Amino acid sequence: MSDNGNSADRQGDGPRLLDGIDGPADLHGLDDAQLQQVAGEMRGYIIDTIGEIGGHFGANLGTCELAVALHSLLDSPRDKVLWDVGHQAYPHKILTGRREGLPTIRQYGGLAPFCSVFESEHDIMGAGHASTSIGYAVGLKEAMRKGIGEDGKVAAVIGDGALTGGVAYEALHAAGGLQTPVVIVLNDNGMSISPNVGALSRYFNRVRLNPRLYHAREGVEDRLTKLPLGLGRRIERLGPEIKSAIKAYWAPGLFFEELDLAYMGVIDGHDVHALREALREAFDADRPVIVHIHTVKGKGFSPAEEGGLEGMEKWHAAKPKSIVNGAPAEKPQQPADGPQTRHIGVSEAHRRPVGVQESDSPQGIAPERLEVPLAASAPPQYTQVFGDAIVAEARRDKRVIGITAAMAGGTGLQKLADEVPGQYYDVGIAEQNAVLLASGLAIQGAKPVCAIYSTFLQRAYDQIIHDVCLQELDVTFAMDRAGLVGDDGPTHHGAFDVSYFRPIPNVVVMAPRDEAMLVHMLRTAVTHDGPAALRYPRGAAEGVELPAEPQEIPIGTGELLASGERVALLGFGYGVAVALDAARILSGHGLEATVADARFAKPLDGELAERLAREHDLVVTIEENVLPGGFGSAVLEHLEDAFADRPGDRAHVMRVGLPDRYVTHGKPALLRQEAGLTGEAVAQRVLASLRSGEPALS
Repeated sequence: MSDNGNSADRQGDGPRLLDGIDGPADLHGLDDAQLQQVAGEMRGYIIDTIGEIGGHFGANLGTCELAVALHSLLDSPRDKVLWDVGHQAYPHKILTGRREGLPTIRQYGGLAPFCSVFESEHDIMGAGHASTSIGYAVGLKEAMRKGIGEDGKVAAVIGDGALTGGVAYEALHAAGGLQTPVVIVLNDNGMSISPNVGALSRYFNRVRLNPRLYHAREGVEDRLTKLPLGLGRRIERLGPEIKSAIKAYWAPGLFFEELDLAYMGVIDGHDVHALREALREAFDADRPVIVHIHTVKGKGFSPAEEGGLEGMEKWHAAKPKSIVNGAPAEKPQQPADGPQTRHIGVSEAHRRPVGVQESDSPQGIAPERLEVPLAASAPPQYTQVFGDAIVAEARRDKRVIGITAAMAGGTGLQKLADEVPGQYYDVGIAEQNAVLLASGLAIQGAKPVCAIYSTFLQRAYDQIIHDVCLQELDVTFAMDRAGLVGDDGPTHHGAFDVSYFRPIPNVVVMAPRDEAMLVHMLRTAVTHDGPAALRYPRGAAEGVELPAEPQEIPIGTGELLASGERVALLGFGYGVAVALDAARILSGHGLEATVADARFAKPLDGELAERLAREHDLVVTIEENVLPGGFGSAVLEHLEDAFADRPGDRAHVMRVGLPDRYVTHGKPALLRQEAGLTGEAVAQRVLASLRSGEPALS
């Protein structure tokens, strides 16, 4: 039977088998009972380790037995195990030589947060987006069938949440049509990150209620046609479509059988013996097979396992030091008198008071007076500000409708779902369909807001171009996690959205410098009659006071924040905070720099850019997007055209942004330091460019 994961290894009772597992081959000599023990020990290790350092949690606790079963039967890396998304692959990492490295996962210089082909030969695909593993598997096995590379078995592990993604069904269609002999393990735990939605989710709910559903299609059809009282003959005359529908109700696995995929299930995903028996049979079948297993997200950790959907969603990931001795850590007590505030002026606005939780942002100088919290209260998260703002917009205008792709909590739309449910949709892991749904709503006169992480919106690029912008539809793209997101790394950094939106006609591209500007920009986007893209970073905002009433910003206008000489720092979005910090540092070197907020990358405030170029020796553009095709490129292109007949009349342009490479994982502050996206780094580059003949700036 399965181990509950609250294992003896944490309590120190007896030797751990897990300590002797340095690679998948070490599992091959163990019997089922020993393998079950390894799975339990691994679960306890994950609870203790990830509870201390933070990381993806619930899904990994659910795949301990599966990882053990697969690697005990296969010879990795000759045989291929593909983990869809990869946030459930910590057990796989532990079993493939990275056990001692688990305490470094998601940390700068440590193990990658998802599978990484650069980290281990056992990581066959490096993906952080859902629904892709089946397509990879079909391609791998088809190459093997053609004699390309070494032959081996291929297994794809995909969750029921990821199976809501349309690309997964395109791959199932290909696997059935080609009869590619791959094993597809459907890890059914009823969750992705948010609770699963839609008809397919209800389908899997019905299937998992009966653990004895391994039916042969021919057997069911034969029984149907032999029903008494003439029913069998009537069913026979109904035709293949009606018969298939009735069979699918009696044997839900036939959904896959109709695609020429053999179906096995539902298997207890926490019973190593049952898993190994099913997987052996599937690998021996020499045809595409779905092995449908039922697991518990958060298995072995009672707040997740016994907390229902709410508990599983809460413990999808664990925060650092959130678990002590296998149980949730106690929350720190807040001061009895609550947070206090004080007003500060420009000269000291760059300093956050002692005791205030710092955001991922650099310290900024504001041109006006700010209200900064002094006690335990920290600035709100940008996601929270957006969530509050879209609820206000929805209440103001019932045409405003929020759309998410299975990320209600992550995007802030859960508040809209709770408070204005009639103006909210969750389409599941289907970003393309989210944009198509928005297109249809907009055609009818609605004002849809697609709240999708920058990195995930990449998946709907064709729909953005063809279905929204070409038709000039009134759709707003609210892109959370724009820029460097931190521990999730290169698959999740929102590093490209400015570059992929800029070439598209008809769209407005904007970014706020702080949470107040985010509120104003959301109002601007939803009142603008046409496509608009609004990007904002992950994490805590700047701590400025939110407006009592949002104001529309004139499209394509920037804002001058501080006047100076010789050097103009022109920021976009997060780049404004960097510019303000750089200006403070330059002031200490005797150089007062001009600081401006572009606000829009498209349409660009060309008049502001030209003015800065005429009146300064150096214009520095600052953005948290890749430099190729980004905001700085827009400024440079505009100035080249505007001063084409008089190039000597404009300033030189220095572009600061993310490099033309994939940035690793780690805390955002470390990553920005590595990329040179800090006030100190910008100031040093400016000083170096001006140092020749300027001893006072040394």
